Formats: sequence, structure tokens, C-alpha cells
Amino acid sequence: MNTRKLMLAASAAAFALTAAPAMAERGTDGDLKIIFWQAVSTMNPYLSGGTKEVYAASMVIEPLARYDETGALVPMLAAEIPTVENGGVSADLKSITWKLKPDLKWSDGTAVTAEDAIFTWKYCTAPDGGCAQGAYFEGVTNVEAVDASTIRVTFADAKPYPYSAFVGAQSPLIQAAQFKDCLGAKAPECTAANFGPIGTGPFVVNEFKPNDVVTFTANPNYRDPAKPAFASVTLKGGGDAASAARSVLETGEFDYAWNMQVEPEILAQMLAAGKGKIEVAFGTQVERIDINPFAVDPSLGDKRSTKEAGPHPALSDPAVRRALSISIDRDILVEAGYGANGRPTCNILPAPDIYVSKNVDWCLKQDIEGANKLLEDAGWKMGSDGIREKDGVKLSFLYQTSTNSVRQGTQALVKDWWSQIGVAAELRNVSASVFFGGDPASPDTFQKFYADVQMYTNNFDGTDPEKYMASWMCDKIPGPANGWQGENIVRYCNPAYDELVKKLGTTSKLEDRAAISIQLNDMLSNDVAQIPLIHRGQPSAVNNTLLGVKMNAWDSELWNVADWSRAK
Repeated sequence: MNTRKLMLAASAAAFALTAAPAMAERGTDGDLKIIFWQAVSTMNPYLSGGTKEVYAASMVIEPLARYDETGALVPMLAAEIPTVENGGVSADLKSITWKLKPDLKWSDGTAVTAEDAIFTWKYCTAPDGGCAQGAYFEGVTNVEAVDASTIRVTFADAKPYPYSAFVGAQSPLIQAAQFKDCLGAKAPECTAANFGPIGTGPFVVNEFKPNDVVTFTANPNYRDPAKPAFASVTLKGGGDAASAARSVLETGEFDYAWNMQVEPEILAQMLAAGKGKIEVAFGTQVERIDINPFAVDPSLGDKRSTKEAGPHPALSDPAVRRALSISIDRDILVEAGYGANGRPTCNILPAPDIYVSKNVDWCLKQDIEGANKLLEDAGWKMGSDGIREKDGVKLSFLYQTSTNSVRQGTQALVKDWWSQIGVAAELRNVSASVFFGGDPASPDTFQKFYADVQMYTNNFDGTDPEKYMASWMCDKIPGPANGWQGENIVRYCNPAYDELVKKLGTTSKLEDRAAISIQLNDMLSNDVAQIPLIHRGQPSAVNNTLLGVKMNAWDSELWNVADWSRAK
């Protein structure tokens, strides 16, 4: 069996599919109303790693291929998926050649060509630029045009799984003509392009109000003349998860609400109204607490939260990191905030099953006594104020996350458990639109990480974890030099880890790739680069009148929005 077939065989099935009905004429179903309680701050996923930006942009700009609701790789702008068998992947596995579908047009009516792919690669890898999706181009040495509709991607080494660049919602094509003056440090300055990218998707941006509302209209040049059924989309941002859920499940004001991070008992009450349902898919989302390895004192100025600031005076101690983890009762966190939509985990890589480590379970059982002993043995003595200290350094941390009732509930529980081991926590929450927004001028983004610890969820496109595991490499750390972009939010840097990622990139057998991925997971977990808490399902609210939704944990949830319609 070839590598691609093996990879697709490893896909985990998504849950709660809704069969797509026969489509109406383009634009005859009126306005599709979507609500993201985490408001969208840009339509350029290369400038923000936030899920809300990636999902919103996926209605407008598209990759060559993406993953369907089962995790299978399917062509989008490409005519077919390249393989060794069909000649699209070279025998030495050092290149992959993509053929565009015929007569593809951007929404402005101009032709999509291989030059757009070349430009997208140069855009994300430009010197002095910050690209939030740099891991997708790891190992790529060249992107070239074989002809106007044929793109060849060349790798430095044999790439047994070559579906990285231009695959999935996080790595779409952008139009060279629109972004030509936006390379490197100029990228964040191109407001018009970043807020209104010209795309190939079913919709085009009509108006963009940052951190508020985005309106879209049907793309007149979309490749399927019968789609989309909706004439327009209103994507409302802001509020909170509970009010977003209510707007679909109780009032019916909206058609779709993403990311229902709402207490289980509250969702149950809303569902009783009978106007909507919750669709859930379990993929690779893990709620985690990041631990900052660098000093974050505000007096450090621009060096704050960077290597130049020096090691964190407390969190650089492995005993402290491990004690913080084992003091947490993950079962209670699941019961209080997630119910059937959450599972306790010590793994940062929770799926598909073949990649799940069985080696890391030391964090699953809360151990307050063991945490106290770890700290005591490491020289952290309890002070009269109940806070441990050593050499004048107190175990007192700023703990930040995005504003959400479940997350604030988690913070409160964790703060109490940490207090039982002599650790103080100052709790802070930041509006999700700011926290995940990626604005290099803001001090409050999760990329800048101006806190000791911070909590959020992350995941990856598709079923192969190579790109995801590459995001903990040393060269992916955000900082001033790259505009605070980069996927390595926890600033983990381990040369042995980097070498293992490179080995993964040249390994072909599925079983061997799984073994390496598990090793990488175990390094992150056992080094306590961060604290995995909960393997989360992806629950979203869907109005009963909305048809065609196929819940997808492996790509954008809006991956097939062109197929959505309204019940007549």
C-alpha cells in the first residue's frame, strides 16, 4: 500500500454528518448568518494562527487540497491528488507536482496560475517577515511553474508525506497581484489585502470590520455556477459562547455558531427549545496551559518573553513545571466544563489513534502530596504567606487566557489547586478577538505571551502530524524579528527534538512515522513544555433549517460552505 493510502487509512472518522440536499440555484437562499463569539481580526491566515481567522478566510481563499469530514485528502483547486502512482510525486519523493483545475479564476475574474503558488511560498518564507504558518513550508527548497497551470514543489530531502505546502485551510493560495507589495516586514501593513483578500472560494468579502462583523457576497466567478445557494453571509463576532449558542438553539436568530465552549448543563437547557442541534467531531484539539521558559518582567521591555530576557526564574525548573501539572484534577475540569465533549489527557498529540502515546499517563491522577514533595525537594520552601520561594523568587504567576466562562471556571479551579502546593496565581482574561488576533502592536496576544502561563486550545489540519510537530522547532519561536509570528508559542527549543522532526520528514512507513510522532509527543509532555489538560471535541450549534453541514475536525468547519442551503 502506498504512503498516501496508508495515511488516509489512519484517518479517524468525524461525528454527526448531515446529508447534503439537492442544491438550489446560486444565491436563492438569502443570507447565511454565522456567529463566532471570538471575533475575526484579519482575513489573512498567514498573519494569524487563530482558528477563527483560518475558518473565516476559508470561505474566500482556498488551498490546492483539503481534508474532508473523514480526514481523507480531497482536491480543491487541484485537479487531482498527486501520488507516486499517477506521476504527481517523484519516485525519489523529493518533489510533488500539482495540476490546477482548468479555467480557475480569482473572484476579480483574472486567471489563477502557478505564479500565485510561487508567490504564496515566497510570501510565507520572506526574510524579515512573520508567517504564522511557516511549518507548512518546512523543507521546501523551491516552488516553480512547470507551465501556467502546473506547480512543482521541491523538498531538500525525500518527503514521504509531501502534502504540506498549499494543503489544508491553514495554507491557502493568495493572489500574487494583490499581495505583491506585501512581502516581509510590509505584510501587516497591507490592510486592504489582509481584510479583503481576492479569492477562489464561494464567497467574497463585502465589508470587514475588525473584531466585529464581516459580510460576504456570493463569488460571481466561483467555479461551480450552481453554488453557493446563499447570496450572502453575515459573520458576526463578539459576545460569549453562551450567547452565541442561544442565538442558534433558542432564538433561531443565527444559522451556525462555532465553538460552543459552554457548560454542559447550560447547553442542555438551550437544546430543549428544539430549534437547533449540536454537531460534534473529535479531532486533534487539546486545551493546554503553556509555560513560559523566559523571563516576563515588564522592566525587560522588548526583551520580555524572548531568549534575550534569560530563563524564567521559576518555570525553568523542571520540578516546578511537573508539580503544576500533577496538582490539577483533569477529571473535574472535564465534568465542570466539557462533559461528553472532553477527555482528560497528558498528550499534546491526541489523534488519530495510531499516533496516540500510551507512555504518558503520569498527569492523569491528581497528586497534591506528590507535587508538594517535588517542590520541597527542589528547595522551594513554604513562606509565611503560603507561597513557596527560593533565593528570593516566589512561585507567583500571571495566568492568562481568553475570555470565556468555561476558561474562567478552569482558571479558578486551577488557582485553588495550585494554592494547595504553595503557588499563587493572578488570573487575567483577554478578549478572544485580541488574544488570538496576531496584532504585532498588541501586548495581549498569545504569540507575545507576556505572562508566566497561558491557556487555550490548538490543533492541526488533516491526519498527519508532521507539520504540527514541526511547530515546536527552535526556528518557529515568535519574537520581534519575525513580527511575533511563528507557531512555537511555548518557546520550546531542543536540538534533539528538531533532529527527530527532520527524521520524521524523511520516514515513509506509517508505523515508523507513528513511532517518531509518539516520541516527539513524549518529549514535549515529559519536558512539560506545556501542560495538556483536555482532548476536546469540536461542538458547534446548527439551526434545524440549515442543511448540508458536514462537521469536520480535520480542516475548517466551513470547508464545504458552498454546499450549505436552507430547508424549504
